[in-house]
Amino acid sequence: TAVGPAFDELKDRLRKVNVFLVGMMGSGKTAVGAKLAAGLGYKVLDTDSIIEDLVQKSVTEVFQESGEDEFRKIERAVLNEVQAFIGCVVSTGGGIVKNKDNWGPLQTGLVVWLNADTDVLYERVKHDKGRPLLQVDDPKAALDDILQERKEMYAMADVTANMDADTTLDETVFEVVRLLNNFIKSHPPRWADKVPKMDGA
Repeated sequence: TAVGPAFDELKDRLRKVNVFLVGMMGSGKTAVGAKLAAGLGYKVLDTDSIIEDLVQKSVTEVFQESGEDEFRKIERAVLNEVQAFIGCVVSTGGGIVKNKDNWGPLQTGLVVWLNADTDVLYERVKHDKGRPLLQVDDPKAALDDILQERKEMYAMADVTANMDADTTLDETVFEVVRLLNNFIKSHPPRWADKVPKMDGA
């Protein structure tokens, strides 16, 4: 397959610039992040996991005990720390795009939106009790409402990888690699703005 050469090409082009994955719960950010990082020789970071290690509670517990606003404050602080690293694929929490202040740190790297429709997302998360925003009477409707609320914010990403019910994990990863290679080739000025930040690191 062309996956190996495409990874090598992207690794050369990225020059240790971070890749941030955004998208809804169930979009596969953690799984895609792990495979993408392995292919690039990058570290993989997950903001939700970092938060859980930091506060010694699950995301659900933070939501239940302190509320979403408090969770978003912690998430913002974690993102600020993470963006200072280099050579990382960062899987972010689904709501990270809601805070406009988060876009500064996100845009120090390349932002990828993993996009799927509500039906696909719901099939993936319907049995997952660790999703605090879905602990309601009609979780599918809640999921759709959240997606509609965030769609414009997700669309601010540098590239969008679209998935349907049949898209495999490997196909998604390869599509992300292809999109990022094309983005870097076709946006030299925007790309140049990101790279110098890494030169002194």
